[in-house]
Amino acid sequence: MMWYDGGWGRGGWFVMTVVMVLFLALVITGIVALVYYLTSAHRGHQPGSPPPSGEYGWGGRRAEDLLAERFARGEIDEDEYKRRLALLREQR
Repeated sequence: MMWYDGGWGRGGWFVMTVVMVLFLALVITGIVALVYYLTSAHRGHQPGSPPPSGEYGWGGRRAEDLLAERFARGEIDEDEYKRRLALLREQR
């Protein structure tokens, strides 16, 4: 005959198994989240030198190119485009 000596019995093993599975799931989830955080921090960052200062604006694109795009999209009219283009070329 078995004597459990005041132990948890069969139910204790079940509870201990469930707690261990939950603990391992938590540890694995934490590791996956840490790896995702560390790898996503570098996403979108392109290696290389920064764009030169001066005629290049945000992202290394020329201000004249940005102005031409705005004109092509219809955000500014022809008079404003010519006025701003002349201003940009004046300041070089």
